[in-house]
Order: sequence, then structure tokens, then C-alpha cells
Amino acid sequence: MRKELVALIVKTLQEIDGHQTREMPRDVGSETPLFGQEGILDSVGLVTLIVAVEQAIEDTFGVSVSLADEKAMSQQYSPYRTTATLAEYAQRIIQGEI
Repeated sequence: MRKELVALIVKTLQEIDGHQTREMPRDVGSETPLFGQEGILDSVGLVTLIVAVEQAIEDTFGVSVSLADEKAMSQQYSPYRTTATLAEYAQRIIQGEI
């Protein structure tokens, strides 16, 4: 499921690319930094991505998730660091681990 989630996030990033103030790299993958000093998204871009990924997860997996809540904000390491960390966080929510 993790690979599917990474692919879903990458696809979503490509779809929202036109709405970004920062330039999207051509080689977006699992280790692409999303947010922070080296991230490709500004705060508005991150919110846009989260909303779009939540909808894509619901459309694809039939599960409603919230990727921006207290649980996400209280993590020792932000789930928004890279595409892979967001996919891992989403997978844990889908599987009921969080």
C-alpha cells in the first residue's frame, strides 16, 4: 500500500503544480522534501496538497482520513517532511494504527 500512496501523492503534486509559487522539480519521488527549509511547497501549497491527498485517498481506498490534525502536529517528526513520510503517515491512519 505504501507504494500506491507514494504514487498517489506524486500524482497529486503534479496536478497542483500550476498553483505553486515554488518551482516543482521534474523528478518528484518518495524522497522529495515537501515542507520545510528544502521543501517544494509553501504553507498554502501544503494545505492544498493535504486536502487533495485526503480526497484522493477517499476516492481510491474508500476511507476518509484527516492528514492535518492534532495527531499529525504532535508527531516527533513531521509527517510532511517528504513524500514517503506523508505516505507512511497516511498508511498508518488507513490501517488504524493512529
